[in-house]
Amino acid sequence: MRCYVFPGQGTQKKGMGRGLFERFPDLRRRADRVLGYSIEELCLHNPERRLSETGYAQPAIYVVNALHWAAAQEDLPPADFFAGHSLGEYSALLAAGAFDFETGLTLVRHRAELMGRVEGGAMAAVVGVCERIVEETLKRHDATGVVIANYNAPEQFVLSGSREELARIKPLFEKVEGVRGFVPVRVSGPFHAPAMAPAAARFRDLLDTVDVGELRTPVISNVTGRPFGPDAQEVRDLLAEQIARPVRWTDCVRYLRDAGVSVFTELGEAKVLTSLIDRITTAHEPAHEPAREPAPDPRRDLIERIKREVLQPEIGDDALGFDEDASFRQLGLNSIIYVRLARRVGTVLGIPIKPDVIFQHRSCAALADHLLTRDDVARAAAPEVPVPPAPLREYQDERVTALLRDCANGTLGVDRTAEAIRALA
Repeated sequence: MRCYVFPGQGTQKKGMGRGLFERFPDLRRRADRVLGYSIEELCLHNPERRLSETGYAQPAIYVVNALHWAAAQEDLPPADFFAGHSLGEYSALLAAGAFDFETGLTLVRHRAELMGRVEGGAMAAVVGVCERIVEETLKRHDATGVVIANYNAPEQFVLSGSREELARIKPLFEKVEGVRGFVPVRVSGPFHAPAMAPAAARFRDLLDTVDVGELRTPVISNVTGRPFGPDAQEVRDLLAEQIARPVRWTDCVRYLRDAGVSVFTELGEAKVLTSLIDRITTAHEPAHEPAREPAPDPRRDLIERIKREVLQPEIGDDALGFDEDASFRQLGLNSIIYVRLARRVGTVLGIPIKPDVIFQHRSCAALADHLLTRDDVARAAAPEVPVPPAPLREYQDERVTALLRDCANGTLGVDRTAEAIRALA
């Protein structure tokens, strides 16, 4: 299963959206009408460094996310879920059909104005230690009004509070064993904290005037770490609460993995969420918990077999340490190696498999998840049940070879190539 994720505030930068404004001029014109200024000029040239201001940054990110979503609808397969980090949740709801582009942009513009009015606060990321240590450190040093605002990953949290308190506790956190950084976040206020409650209350009044449509695709809420329900009022309530409540991104990603998502695609130029998702999905149990005897795990066994018996013979020992959720494209493989990978999967598991399966499931985890849905592979995935290899038919369709060559030289995109190959089947 596949989930598209949208980034939030902090990812803004000069030049964002380059190449997309001219590709989707209608969205650009509609944004200009809502905002009353040129969104393209703001994003590409950042006049007077306005992207550092909440009132400009949030609408800019929403618009650029919408441009990337428009491109994804043309270039990528459909999603099974959407999720967004903080502000990115509005992009996820737009993609799911909760509201149209202008309505979402209007909401984001007012949200940014209300949040930008809250002064005297800041945010900072603590990296390297678990939630328990962060909470104990805050309590031990009596960090008045400082709270965890973002649960970004098992060892990355964002604190929200006054500038003075964050400055005071910075050297204290830096002395804590395991802390690898105490890093200011590029926002202008103490977001996702009790100090934002007045802004959340005013925003709720605006949300009550907005029609919210039925979601065509499930969207995960930052507040609950679970999908929004079918009730439109629940969507409004959670969007209002989100301003003053923590972003539970770790819970969101874990829910999606438990729901069967194996492919996460971040829509945007930044890959901040991609990095966080990697940390969440590869996190080990906390060291203070007692070790447990691992239960048999056919999925894990199959992932390791793919690394050891499929990838390693083609690319060497780098395969053994390759991230199970990382795309095969990071290995720089050409079309010939993709064909050989398909053949090798068939040889290892004793079943015929076509190259387009590799194109559609371009990571060890995604490929394993797909293969385990096949009865013949599920039996082969269990090491204690050997399956004799079946004859493997050579794959010599010249049309497929030509498509793979076009993909390798950049003439044709990967997903378009996969669609074309499926059409030949």
